Amino acid sequence: MGGGRSIAGKIKINSYGDLFGSEDNEVSEMDLTELHSFKNHPFKVLEDEKMQELVESIKVRGVVVPGVVRAISEGGYEIISGHRRKRACELAGLKTMPVIIRKCTDDEAILAMVDSNLQRDEILPSEKAFAYKMKLEALSHQGKTSEEESKDETSRRVVEKLVSADLVGQAFGESGRQVQRYIRLTELVTELLEMVDSKKIKLYPAVELSYLTDKQQGILLAVINEENAVPSLDQAQQLKRLSQEQTYTKDAVCEILLSSVKKERKFTIKHKIISRYFSPETTDEEIENILCTLLDEWKRNGGRK
Repeated sequence: MGGGRSIAGKIKINSYGDLFGSEDNEVSEMDLTELHSFKNHPFKVLEDEKMQELVESIKVRGVVVPGVVRAISEGGYEIISGHRRKRACELAGLKTMPVIIRKCTDDEAILAMVDSNLQRDEILPSEKAFAYKMKLEALSHQGKTSEEESKDETSRRVVEKLVSADLVGQAFGESGRQVQRYIRLTELVTELLEMVDSKKIKLYPAVELSYLTDKQQGILLAVINEENAVPSLDQAQQLKRLSQEQTYTKDAVCEILLSSVKKERKFTIKHKIISRYFSPETTDEEIENILCTLLDEWKRNGGRK
């Protein structure tokens, strides 16, 4: 634990406000053709009802909040904050958009881009997964220790990763373990990740499935499409074991997904019990995450009280 705290002390997190709220906010009117998407931008720019509302607002009032950009070596400017506003300007028929130009490193830009977008009301699991991964990698660059502290390199890296994951989730009310779960989703093939976004596959089964190889995930997809069956948490864990034991075949996958012998356990905690421990403002997802974290700790202790 002491090693984790020492590493945490070496990692400095600059929030979006820290990076871009203290400098001179000079606004420039920038041609839209000069504005380029952030490299590997993990957030989708959807042309949905909310986008149409933004377009109509811009037609009437213009862009109220300028975007934030930085100059890039390839020419033009990379958008740190304002991807949706840029698209709305295009749809509104505008040629320019107001922006604030900042100077920052790659890691500072990533931290600011992720933090500004994760403040949105609706975030897809896939968006959160890739955003958390980018932020964790940026933080890990800041969390490198000196040569003297690197005698046990493997141990140091494990502790550093855990500490950094805690820091990533800190601003968004999620534990480091939960951050790592989301990051595991980046190992899913596109089709399975889309099923997580559409809530056909839940988070915890999806994490277990992320340990399958791409080929094994392809086999699973074929079975899902053919049999119209998606794996529960217990079934996902069985599939993971098949992969580890090198006995993963399409027939074995079918047997697990279509098995009626093992039924999914359904258990409900009474409301009066929940209310003892959680305030009315706590969401169902937050309650589930907290309970799963506690149960993970219980399991690691051998299922003892």
